[in-house]
Amino acid sequence: MNATAAEAKLWAALRGGRLSGWKFRRQHPIDRFVADFVCLKVKLVVEVDGATHSNSAALDRDAERTRIIEAAGFHVIRVGNADIRDNLDGVLETILAHMMARTHP
Repeated sequence: MNATAAEAKLWAALRGGRLSGWKFRRQHPIDRFVADFVCLKVKLVVEVDGATHSNSAALDRDAERTRIIEAAGFHVIRVGNADIRDNLDGVLETILAHMMARTHP
């Protein structure tokens, strides 16, 4: 699957331990889905949502996807393409905060 511009930008910031040394995988299978980004050590999934995720059918699919991934023991956070484009530092801070919460509950 081809990455969107937002996914490519986020991946550039996450890959190779660039976020405080945390290792992420891209396009990682979990159950019947492929997560956009996952940190296996803390079982955190980051899903990147674009405009196609705004109608009710897409929101229902996303909710079901989140439910199944979380049933597999992962925590899912969703970030928007616009947030990555306009506030990458804020997105990275949010991801890091979720990771810290998973390591220090």
